[in-house]
Amino acid sequence: MKYSGWPDTGELVVGKIDEIEDFGVFVDLEEYQDQRGLIHISEVASGWIKNVRDHVREGQIVVCKVLDVNTESQQIDLSLKDVNDHQRSDKIQEWKNEQKADNWMGLALGEDADDETYTAVANELIGAHGSLYDGFKQAAIHGEEALEGTDLSEDEIGALVDTARENVSVPYVTVTGYVDLENASPSGVDGIRTALEAAEGNGEVPDEVDLEVSYVGAPEYRINVQAPNYKTAESQLEESARRAVAAIEGEGGSGEFHRERRTDDE
Repeated sequence: MKYSGWPDTGELVVGKIDEIEDFGVFVDLEEYQDQRGLIHISEVASGWIKNVRDHVREGQIVVCKVLDVNTESQQIDLSLKDVNDHQRSDKIQEWKNEQKADNWMGLALGEDADDETYTAVANELIGAHGSLYDGFKQAAIHGEEALEGTDLSEDEIGALVDTARENVSVPYVTVTGYVDLENASPSGVDGIRTALEAAEGNGEVPDEVDLEVSYVGAPEYRINVQAPNYKTAESQLEESARRAVAAIEGEGGSGEFHRERRTDDE
């Protein structure tokens, strides 16, 4: 996806060096449609420059700072020397993330999606979360809730969330579910305790997963799982509930797993 319009003065932009002249360097802006900028020789590097080609090469991807934008003369002035290593690294990573998100949009909307549909959906994601990548990231972590308040249809939200959860890696995600445990058999409270110990894993939970079971209100218990990715978190949540239900049934009681909280008070 490329933005229409013009970059802002002071903005960091990613470009590909297209043409090198004695007086400076022409750069195609990778994030903007049909936009080209100029890095004057004085903005290529600090100090005296004998040969511009000693500092840059054609086809090179660079990060530049926008010094000035003149829409009347169709000119964008850029600086290469005003961008430090930290800014360059962060901007390149941001650009790569947006390229990934662009591919995810294709997966979510399908190959037959027209430009108008793509742009409309992309603008909703950007409007809600600032960028395509952050939109997918939030959808992977929070599901449909991350896209509430947008003008996206239910089908579009579902497709975006499914794609996000299949493709986005986030540092940690948290999922929550609930299990009802009842035991009228002679084992009583001890049977409930056995089921809760089973829910907590009995040593079967992977090291990278943090799983916690807490009391909500009889007969409901909350299972909270934090894991490196959504798929692992969901799997561990379901396994925890399965162990608890199997354990309580083994004690002569009954159990039921559900995703939404049912008790009114903690």
